[in-house]
Amino acid sequence: MSKRGKNKDEDYASEDEEPNKRPKKSSKADDSDDAADDIVVCEISKNRRVSVRNWQGRVVVDIREFYVKDGKQLPGKKGISLTMDQWNVLREHVDEIDKAVAENS
Repeated sequence: MSKRGKNKDEDYASEDEEPNKRPKKSSKADDSDDAADDIVVCEISKNRRVSVRNWQGRVVVDIREFYVKDGKQLPGKKGISLTMDQWNVLREHVDEIDKAVAENS
């Protein structure tokens, strides 16, 4: 199987957790309750946004594409959820990223 076809949950798992285990949702009502807890920080473009949310009891920074279905904006598969540790590493390297962008512009 190619890497593209595999479902990877590495962004969510710590070393002591099994990465492919996800809790099952009991109903659609639970999904809407989770969405209500999202804090949309900014919209990067028409269909992309950055939000902070609680996922499995952890706070994550979610950078994700959205799509419209039946008049509702829903989160797509394309995106990344960063744990607080990952977010802090990214923040520490913002100046280096900016410098690399400037050099390649």
